[in-house]
Amino acid sequence: MSNDDLIPVFIPSLSSVLLHYERDKGSPLSESEVIAIRDKCTVVMLPRADAAKMDERRGYPDIDPAQCWQQWQELRTQFDER
Repeated sequence: MSNDDLIPVFIPSLSSVLLHYERDKGSPLSESEVIAIRDKCTVVMLPRADAAKMDERRGYPDIDPAQCWQQWQELRTQFDER
């Protein structure tokens, strides 16, 4: 297996961590806060197939760390609607 076959998987999910921090803060996170939180999270590198199984067990796909700001902006509105 090459390193190209490995992808980052956040434990716990990056989306759940961001949700926790935003709720704790009581207002939307800034882009710099989202990036700083992402950079401090625990991450493991898993083969793509195992990462897909993790998403399946969680019941949702996690945020792509390379697109975390944009994807968080989309995801957070779903929590606001609940």
